[in-house]
Amino acid sequence: MQRVDPESVLVMQFAKWPEAGRVKTRLMPELGAEGAMDAHVRLSLAVLENLVASGYGVRFLWDRPLDRAPAAALPIIEQLTSYEVDQHWQQGGVLGERMTQALESGLQESGKAMIVGSDCPSVDADYVRLAVAALDEVDVVLGPSDDGGYVLIGARVLAPDMLAGVAWGTQNALEQTRDRLTQSGLTYALLPEKWDVDEPEDWRRFLGQSSG
Repeated sequence: MQRVDPESVLVMQFAKWPEAGRVKTRLMPELGAEGAMDAHVRLSLAVLENLVASGYGVRFLWDRPLDRAPAAALPIIEQLTSYEVDQHWQQGGVLGERMTQALESGLQESGKAMIVGSDCPSVDADYVRLAVAALDEVDVVLGPSDDGGYVLIGARVLAPDMLAGVAWGTQNALEQTRDRLTQSGLTYALLPEKWDVDEPEDWRRFLGQSSG
C-alpha cells in the first residue's frame, strides 16, 4: 500500500461546465445568459490562477462528465493544459456528497486536501497557505464567506456524513457545517471571512478589484 506524505497538499477546484442558462443564474437579469456564462469563465480562470500560484498540487473537477466539452470551456481547458492541471469530475449527488467524496479521494494520495469553488476569487494563494497551516492543528478548516456559506473547505481527517443535511446556498450553510463537524467528533478552525460572486454587486466588486 502506498504511503501518503502527511505534508503533501492537493487543492481541488469545483466548477460547472460553462453553459448559457446553467451558470451564475443570479447574474442573468443584469448580464443575460451569455454574459453570465462569460462571467463564470472569467471567475473560473481567476480562481485557477490563484490556486496554481499557491505552489501546491491542483486538480480541477467539473460538475459532470460530458462527451464533448462546450465551446465556452476552451479557455479554461487551454489554461489547465498550460498549467498541467489534471481534470476530473465530481462524484455524488448533492454538494455535500460531492465534496466529501472529493476530499476522501484527495486524502488517499495527499496528507491534506481542500476544495475551492470557481466563484471564489477572493481565495488567493496566501489564503490557501493559511488553510494548509491550520490543518497542522485541526481536522478540518473552513473559510467563511460573508453570505453565510464558505469559500474553502480543507481536511486531513474525514467522518462519514460530515456534510450531510446542510442547506447549501443558504445563509445557514456554515453554521450547519460547524454543527455537523462537531457531531462527527472532528475539530475545525475558521479562517478570516472572504466573499464569493453570486449577485450582481459581487460581480461589480470582482471587476473593481480586477481593474485595480
